[in-house]
Amino acid sequence: MGFFNFILQVVAVLICSCSFVSFAVHGNKIGSNGIPSTLDGPFAPHTAPFDVSLRGNAVDLPDTDPRVRRRVKGFQPEQISVSLSTTYDSVWISWITGEFQISNHDKNIIPLDPKSVASVVRYGTSRNPLNHEAKGYSLVYSQLYPFEGLQNYTSGIIHHARLTGLKPDKLYYYRCGDPSIGALSGVYSFKTMPVSSPNSYPKRIAIMGDLGLTYNTSTTINHVISNDPQLALLVGDVTYANLYLTNGTGSDCYSCAFPDSPIHETYQPRWDYWGRFMQPLVSKVPLMVVEGNHEIEKQVENQTFVAYSSRFAFPAKESGSSSTFYYSFNAGGIHFVMLGAYIAYHKSSDQYKWLERDLANVDRSITPWLVAVWHPPLV
Repeated sequence: MGFFNFILQVVAVLICSCSFVSFAVHGNKIGSNGIPSTLDGPFAPHTAPFDVSLRGNAVDLPDTDPRVRRRVKGFQPEQISVSLSTTYDSVWISWITGEFQISNHDKNIIPLDPKSVASVVRYGTSRNPLNHEAKGYSLVYSQLYPFEGLQNYTSGIIHHARLTGLKPDKLYYYRCGDPSIGALSGVYSFKTMPVSSPNSYPKRIAIMGDLGLTYNTSTTINHVISNDPQLALLVGDVTYANLYLTNGTGSDCYSCAFPDSPIHETYQPRWDYWGRFMQPLVSKVPLMVVEGNHEIEKQVENQTFVAYSSRFAFPAKESGSSSTFYYSFNAGGIHFVMLGAYIAYHKSSDQYKWLERDLANVDRSITPWLVAVWHPPLV
């Protein structure tokens, strides 16, 4: 039995082709507890008609747009986001300090030292005092090209810190940064997931795909924010940085940037622009991401998905996974399985074996909804 055939027998599936996706399922069968689940399916999806008022051509936001420009100084935190761990009692806070660097391939970039800035989150159930503290880790990544005339990129310092001991369905306030150098963010907030139970669910979940950073993106995100979701899923194709050359010039297609080279260019600052643009949403609503083809971003030594794997915090280790490409988590009575379509998924693969273990540990009396998420459509 093939990998995805195996999945389709036990879960509801959310997929994304190369356009924005909004997805909802409304059950027409009700379980014994009054709330439908995948055990009561199959269900017919209820969809909304296409909004013809949307712009047909997605025009990218320029780097001069105030929503994507850097508004902090020194090592003040920016690009702040929240993501979930495997259960309600833990979340990840991520942010970036310092500025990225770009240089021609023949000039060395000296990366920022991740150890030079601490990764601290102060948090609590009231704005003041924030009487809990979590310490995390930090890293810097590079996107390098061994070709004359191309520009290499090195990120600012990326921080990830895990908060633990949280209560379910509870509002928490937090600040992140390095208090020892006076570089703390403002106060933000998030709400934890409800306890896992067949009668307990997030009130609203936003599902997005192929988001990019366009004027249409602003319409989409404004719509999401106005609907006040408790959780957001991004089903791949995040920034479309690979539709740009390394000098920031837009390219018509990501597969033709290099006529004579197997490596395609990207413009990594688009990731930073995207992080700034998304902060009003993802600093308060947990965002869970799975990779798409536009995150491949091949570079020297055949490295791929470096920006994707570095910038987001994933509950991989907590869910028994050894990869940022696949992981799982609970959100109330839902068990989400995030799957990697760009890593091996045959029966002898690590991903397949992990999935078997993960599904074997699912208790359908606690999480009756079982949902799998991956990027490309299946035929």
